[in-house]
Amino acid sequence: MRGIYLVTDRGLCRNRTLTDVILQALQGGVSYVQLREKDISTRLFVEEAKAVRKILKPRNVPLIINDRIDVALACEAEGVHIGQEDMPYAIARKLMGPKAIIGLSVETWADVEHSQKLDVDYIGVSPIFTTPTKTDTKGAWGLDGFAKIKAFSRHRLVPIGGINESNAADVIDAGADCIAVVSAICSATDPAAATRKLKKIFDAASRK
Repeated sequence: MRGIYLVTDRGLCRNRTLTDVILQALQGGVSYVQLREKDISTRLFVEEAKAVRKILKPRNVPLIINDRIDVALACEAEGVHIGQEDMPYAIARKLMGPKAIIGLSVETWADVEHSQKLDVDYIGVSPIFTTPTKTDTKGAWGLDGFAKIKAFSRHRLVPIGGINESNAADVIDAGADCIAVVSAICSATDPAAATRKLKKIFDAASRK
């Protein structure tokens, strides 16, 4: 996994549709899109996910569904992202199949240690910095905490939380395989330009 990983939040899209923001992020070169919906019905989530996958598939950008394995299966998404309180990884893998991308959030050191036993495709380090979009977590890891995980973990690392163009290079230097962003793209005046900037930072930092 490499590049910019967009996690959607309809509440941050500044009266634009999610589809519009995703299309602009694709123009900017986003590598992954995670559809995160906490407050809509299952029916609407499935319809939205199918529509988004139709946009992503021709561009070979995987669709990751947050939490909801039923929705991921219904729309034939390429993967799911699960948290510590969601369905256990072993069951998620059995349902999604061996080729699916499965990511797991880690919020404590115990979570990181436990993840070593699991064949997840990546761990989402959450949150890397304090952020209003992640209010139910146990405290920010910071760059030092992230570097500690990098030195210990066998998994690819996808940090999320408070990442933007001012600190993205530092996070990549600390060992990020992808950088996951929410408001840095969803709330941007020009999501395509914001994605392009982040991708440029990522590519430059990755070449060091």
